[in-house]
Parts: sequence; C-alpha cells; structure tokens
Amino acid sequence: MRLFTHTRPILTTAVLGLATTALAACGSSSPTTVPPAKIKSVVLVTHDSWVMPKAVLADFTKKTGYVVTVRASGDAGLLTNKLILSAGNPDGDVSFGVDNTLGSRALSNNVFAAYTPSSIPAGVAAYNLAGDNGSHLTPVDHSAVCVDVDLDWFKAHKLAVPTGLDDLIKPAYKNLLVTESAAASSPGTAFLLATIAAKGTGWQDYWKALLANGTQVAADWTAAYEGGFTQGGGKGTRPIVVSYNSDPAAAVSNGQTSIGVVKSTCFGQVEYAGVLAGAKNAPGAQAFIDFLLTPEVQKELPGSMYVFPVVDGVALPSDWTKFAYQPTQTLTVPAADIAANRDQWLQTWNDIVSTH
Repeated sequence: MRLFTHTRPILTTAVLGLATTALAACGSSSPTTVPPAKIKSVVLVTHDSWVMPKAVLADFTKKTGYVVTVRASGDAGLLTNKLILSAGNPDGDVSFGVDNTLGSRALSNNVFAAYTPSSIPAGVAAYNLAGDNGSHLTPVDHSAVCVDVDLDWFKAHKLAVPTGLDDLIKPAYKNLLVTESAAASSPGTAFLLATIAAKGTGWQDYWKALLANGTQVAADWTAAYEGGFTQGGGKGTRPIVVSYNSDPAAAVSNGQTSIGVVKSTCFGQVEYAGVLAGAKNAPGAQAFIDFLLTPEVQKELPGSMYVFPVVDGVALPSDWTKFAYQPTQTLTVPAADIAANRDQWLQTWNDIVSTH
C-alpha cells in the first residue's frame, strides 16, 4: 500500500478500530450528543478499501445515536459473494461497496431490501444502476478502472507510452502489463468488461494475445499495484497496471505526476450502498445510507477512498482537479448484458487464463 496517499487496500484491523474510536468519541458531552444509554450499533458490511475519518463517523453517532461497526469482507467480488451466501440472514445491517459490475447479481439474489432516501441530492440519480433505478441500491461514489502507466519508466527506457488496448499485445510491450483476476477482483472484472466492450465477440482472442505477450494476472488490486507495478510498493517490475483514473493525483511530486492514464481503456465504475434484507437494525441502516450522501461524507471520498463524489458541486482536492483523469466517455457494457452473461464470461476467462 502506498501509505503516502493511496488508500484503497486498507487493512481490516485498522478499519475495525474506527468503530471503537467512534464509540469513545460519542461519549463526549455536547448538547447534540445522543445519551450513551440510547446508542445502538449499525453494522456495515463492506470491502477492505472502506475508509472514513474517525471524526466523520463520530459525528454520525452524535446525530443519530448509531455507532458504526465495520465488518470488512475482502475485495468487492468477495464481498458480493458473501452477501449472496448470507442473503436474508445477513452478517450486518447495511452494505457499501457492491459496484455496477456486481449489482445486478446481488439484486437477483435478493441481497438488498427496498430503500430510497427521502432526499436525493442533485447528481446522484445519474449513477443509478440500470434496472434498479435507486429502489434498492443508492449510488455513493464513482471512478473509472483504466490502464495506468509509469511515466518515469517509459521516459527512462525511451519507449512510447501505449495509447490503447491494441498496443498491449504488441511485442514492444511484452511482459510489461500486470492486471487483476477478473474472477476475484472488481478492477479485474472491470478490465475484462472493458475488453468485451471494445472487442465484442473477439475478446477471447484478445485475452489469448495478452497472455501470449506476457501479461501477468495477479490475485487482486494490492498484488497487482503494490506487488507488480513499478510505481507501487517498490519491488514491482511492470510499468503498466490496471488500476484507477485517480492514480495520477496520488503520484504528484513537485507539481508533476509520474503516472499516466491510457484514456481509451477506461471502464466506468459506481459503488452503491443498500439496506441488507433481514437486517436487525433497518432504521440504522437507512440512516447510514442517508449520511453517505451528505456533504460531510461526499467531500471526504477523494481523500479517503480515492473515488469521486456522486453529488453535484462537491469540491475536489486541488491535485485531483489538475491530475485525476475524468473521462467524458468510458467503455461500457449494459447492466442487463452483464447480468445475463457474467458467469459465462468469467468461466471462459478463467479457462483461457488457466490453460495458458
């Protein structure tokens, strides 16, 4: 993990500490503080990248009387699998982190109860999951999964930066790309869908060419970025990685960034929150979803989780305004097509990778 700025793969133990701190904070005297005897827990089931400042969660407790207990459940893919396995008898009250590549699968397995916040800020509805339209899943943040490059490495090696997916299968870029497993990682799934959007029925041949050109498939984002990418944890050997459009803002030094985005490769990603069907504390879950759309939370999203707010008008950090890439168009696959074909696509992808 790049501790200097990048915070996607936060350790579970650190996250779990937030609930304890929030509980302690809520005990402080204040005219608006809910009496300790009335404080109840609302259990958030989320992915390992969930991060929110202690002060923000403590303020939620003061305003609502609910302490957030966080249960991290791996990557978004693992999170969704766990939610499906426990559908109707959940391990918590509310979930954050199911994205647009997995949302239809969660909905078809009755993971979420119906809930729409009574007040939806401007901009949020534009990110509703097609087919749900905000009736179960509330958009919280958005980003894009893109092919990123180490600009310093390409400059040092006097090699042109790739400009699209087709460059990645050329001999000049052999053994330079590391990506995540499409079967176990949400950015990996997003990249697979990007190739399906771009190549259509030829995506299987494209993946065979990628693998023949030395593409490395890592278990998850942490393994790919921190372990494989030359701008990651310090021991990586590959200057091309599948990651996020915000990464250039995380690599700014002396007014310059060392990470670039291959703009034509980006796949849009939206993360949602929803009340879990069978939740013991549904009112607390609803209050937490409402809280996620407040300016207090939305303005923290870039710095805490390296994603963009969904509410219009939320100011971004200055480095984000200058360096984070915000695509006006992304590669897309209709939600209905994802729902209908996801399992077969993943099985085919797994067969291609495992037999390479």
